[in-house]
Amino acid sequence: MASIEENGSNPKRQKLTDLPERGNADGAGDEDERGLFFKDFTTTSVLREDTKAKLMTLKGKFNGKDGDAVVLLEKLPFDKETVANLMSSSTMHQTLNNDIYSTYEAFPPTNFPDYKTTMIYPATEKHVIKYSEQDMYVVRETKDLYENVTKQCLEKNQFSIQWVYNILEKKCESERIVFEDPDPVNGFILLPDLKWNRKDLDSLYLVAITHNHIKSLRDLNKESLPLLKNILKSGTEAIEKEFNIPVSKLRIYVHYQPSYYHLHVHFSNLKFDAPGTDVLRAHLLDSIIENIEMDSQYYENKTLHYTVKENDVLHQAYKDHGYFK
Repeated sequence: MASIEENGSNPKRQKLTDLPERGNADGAGDEDERGLFFKDFTTTSVLREDTKAKLMTLKGKFNGKDGDAVVLLEKLPFDKETVANLMSSSTMHQTLNNDIYSTYEAFPPTNFPDYKTTMIYPATEKHVIKYSEQDMYVVRETKDLYENVTKQCLEKNQFSIQWVYNILEKKCESERIVFEDPDPVNGFILLPDLKWNRKDLDSLYLVAITHNHIKSLRDLNKESLPLLKNILKSGTEAIEKEFNIPVSKLRIYVHYQPSYYHLHVHFSNLKFDAPGTDVLRAHLLDSIIENIEMDSQYYENKTLHYTVKENDVLHQAYKDHGYFK
């Protein structure tokens, strides 16, 4: 994301389909919070609807609780192991019949999960803005613009990444770790992204989070090469060992702007149309390594393109600078 989280906030980053196995952001399982959803949730507005991705984002409140919640609802892919049973046990309502063609509304039994839910609670206003439908703008960020606009804006308006430290310190999500190299400089933790259910290998999506507190692509140089090469080699080996998917079937990249300012590398199956893989955001790890080997200051000096949302603080910073008219 090109948005920046409010400094000091500590939202509970929860995927509600996983809540029986996961705790809150402080690492403690909270039975009360697991029971909050839907029963006591009141939707106040629909922030975004994406019919292609089959995703909807809601803003709402929990009865008797302070603060807003942002809730993401996403349709789940079909499970090849259970689809035959799904078809035979679903109730069908015909909506069209024309010659050899017919269409139906299908109503599966309740034991088949239909969607997954991710919740941010309590959500700040910046979370609401981030997940709302907005116009997008392209930024052509030169070295000077990074130093005088982007960097200063990020230093003043930082997202809390306490949840990242919770993972690195094994306070949360330790049971989800696929691989770890504990080296404080060149090590990382590899675990599934929340977008992946860890069942459908076609939509495999993992993230390597570095132990070294590097912020973003802009901070990478020749001193980062051992870390980057370790992530590429050890990360792909771990994925092949655990999931039997070779490096030749993986898309491995870094986002700029990133969704949070602690270096992390994305691993996704080529079959999965992962968000943020377009040319205005994704930078292949192989290319990053090669560029730094040619020039240690490549990403310090390189002009980088990315998009910002209209209500994002970074868009406002560029507007104040006179970049957007």
